[in-house]
Amino acid sequence: MRRVAAIDCGTNTIKLLVADLDRETGTEHELVREMRMVRLGQDVDRTGRLADAALARVFAAIEEYGAVLDAHHVDVLRFCATSAARDAANAEVFVAGVRERLGVQPEVVTGAEEAQLSYDGATRSFGDRELPGPVAVVDIGGGSTELILGDPVTGHVAAARSLDVGSVRMTERLMPSDPPTAAELAAARGAVDDALDTLPGHGVHLDSTASLVGVGGTITTVAAAVLDLPHYDRTAIHHADLPVAAVHEVTERLLAMSVEQRRGLPFLHPGRADVIGAGALILDRVLSRVPVQRLLVSEADILDGIAWSVA
Repeated sequence: MRRVAAIDCGTNTIKLLVADLDRETGTEHELVREMRMVRLGQDVDRTGRLADAALARVFAAIEEYGAVLDAHHVDVLRFCATSAARDAANAEVFVAGVRERLGVQPEVVTGAEEAQLSYDGATRSFGDRELPGPVAVVDIGGGSTELILGDPVTGHVAAARSLDVGSVRMTERLMPSDPPTAAELAAARGAVDDALDTLPGHGVHLDSTASLVGVGGTITTVAAAVLDLPHYDRTAIHHADLPVAAVHEVTERLLAMSVEQRRGLPFLHPGRADVIGAGALILDRVLSRVPVQRLLVSEADILDGIAWSVA
C-alpha cells in the first residue's frame, strides 16, 4: 500500500487526489478529492500568455493543497499540467511557482500522455464490469478534448488524439454572447466538427466504438442535468448510464440559457456557468459520430490515472 497524491492543473480547474493504492490487489482507497475553479486558461487563446490574475488564483489553490498534502503524509506526488500550460509563452512562471510552493517539478504533459492517463483513470474504475470493445473515452477540458480508443481487456490504447477544442477556448473564441447567438453556435459546431474530422487520420475511428465513457467536469455536469439532480451528487453520477438522446436534449437546453439562468441550476458549480454550454456542445458533436445509444459516465478520471502511474 502506498499513499499517493495526484494534481491535475487544467485550463479551468485544478484538482487534487490523495489515495492509498495497492498495486497487488488493484484497490484504491480515496482519502481526499478536491477541486478549485481557477481558470488558468483565462485569455490564453487570445494572448498566448498566462494572465497574472490566473496565476495568482492557481498559486493560492496550490498553497491550500500543500497544507492538505502535509496533513496526510503523502509518499509521492505527481503534478501534471495540461492544455493552458502547454500553450502559454510564459509557462516557466507557472512551473517556478509550483516548484517553489510544493517542491515538485510540474510536468507539462503532452496531449498523447494526457489521453493515456485519462483512459487509464476512466476504465480502471469499472473493475470487472464487462465493457464491449473497443472503448472510446472522451475527456472534455477547458482548452482541449481528448479522445482515446482502447481495448478494455488489455488496457492497451490503440489510438488517441488531443484536439484544441475545449469549453473555455470555444466560449472565448466563438461563443461570446449571453446566450450565444445562432450564428455563434453554427460557427462553434463547425469548428468542433472540423477538429473531429481529423481523428481518422490519427487512427481514432469513432465509428468503431462499442462502448463510450465520458469523464471530466463538463461531462459529469451534463450527467447531473440529465439525471435532474437536486444537487451535485458524485455517487449518483459515477457510472451513470445515460441515453444519448437525453444528452442531446440537455445540450440544447443549456445552450439556450443565459449564464445567470445556468447559475440557478442546483447541481452546477458557478465557475462552470459561462462555459458549460460550449462543453456540452463539444460532447454533443462527439455523440453524433459514435454508433452507441448510451453514454457511461465516470467520476474517476485523469487524476486516478496520474495516481496509478506512480503507485
